[in-house]
Amino acid sequence: MKYDKIVTGRFISRPNRFIANCLVDGRTETVHVKNTGRLKELLVPNARVYLELSDRPGRKTRYSLVTVRKGERLVNIDSNAPNRVVADALRNGRLKLPGMPVIDYIKTEKDFGNSRFDIYLEGDGRKAFMEIKGVTLEKNGIAMFPDAPTERGTKHLHELIAAAEGGYMAYIMFVIQMKGVRYFMPNDEMHKAFGDALRLAANHGVNIIAYDCNVEPDGFTLADPVEVVL
Repeated sequence: MKYDKIVTGRFISRPNRFIANCLVDGRTETVHVKNTGRLKELLVPNARVYLELSDRPGRKTRYSLVTVRKGERLVNIDSNAPNRVVADALRNGRLKLPGMPVIDYIKTEKDFGNSRFDIYLEGDGRKAFMEIKGVTLEKNGIAMFPDAPTERGTKHLHELIAAAEGGYMAYIMFVIQMKGVRYFMPNDEMHKAFGDALRLAANHGVNIIAYDCNVEPDGFTLADPVEVVL
């Protein structure tokens, strides 16, 4: 995916989950943050940030913060981007799923039980549900999820287990919104219940997949599989 208009700035502060103050062309701008996670290791004072300029009339903020530079690494923090790039990769055949080599039908957002999953798939006589999680947290080269407690994410895992036991293919895909990590693992220190649910899901037929991404200031694409360590 590509962003239309990108400008460079410096992070100043984050008054709440939804907005940040950034220095852009010598002036302070209030910008929309396209991720409600903590992002504490990314949004540090004076961090170089990349902002998407919006032309939409009536919008309160002119810019959306989409990418942050962390050392030599660019990290995309747009929480909408993972769903888009995965759906595109499935549609054009660049992403092959274990146990489901042929995909004939793709629908974004479909209900199952008490959850709404990101993607529903059909192919070769099989039906599948997929949940997608964007990963922005990296420690010592290890990608980790979540960066904040997620009861909703834990609930999704239990619903995926129910789907697998009901005869569906079930997938959870972690889209690591950066390049160059060594492997992925659940962040038990932040939310052990999620890690426990992920391990339970793996033992009940849910496919756990992780991919990293090529990130540029104005773009974001799915790249390569990353080892999952549970």
